[in-house]
Amino acid sequence: MTRILFVCTGNTCRSPMAEAILKSRNLPGIEVKSAGVYAMDGSPASENTRKVLAENGIVFDSHQASILNDALVNWTSYIITMTASHKASVISMFPDAAGKTFTLKEFATGNSNSDIVDPFGGPIEQYRQTYNELNDMLIKMIHRLQNENR
Repeated sequence: MTRILFVCTGNTCRSPMAEAILKSRNLPGIEVKSAGVYAMDGSPASENTRKVLAENGIVFDSHQASILNDALVNWTSYIITMTASHKASVISMFPDAAGKTFTLKEFATGNSNSDIVDPFGGPIEQYRQTYNELNDMLIKMIHRLQNENR
């Protein structure tokens, strides 16, 4: 079983969107969760996150934000962060997780010089752009995971 944990700041926009997109693929042998390095436990996904997911046929109404913790770090095979600063925060808080912590773009393409921009507080079009970028990166990530499991 491959377990993926997506991490962003508050666990209300990017990481739950990535979680929902990957879960919607129903890939065998892959479990997905998300968390935030500064999340308020129990917060819902942002309204625009839910709207953009719904526009793409993904229902994700039951999300509750989770703060990154030992149990999640121990559960996961890979910690996939949205930015290099998230990656640095994860490694600072959980040094033993360094070998399994990557930015999404680093894991998907090998390019660690680029972040997934935070749409928080922006117009819905910004959330749509984030969705498209996440979707593109997740397709590449799935290819890598499938190649690793062969």
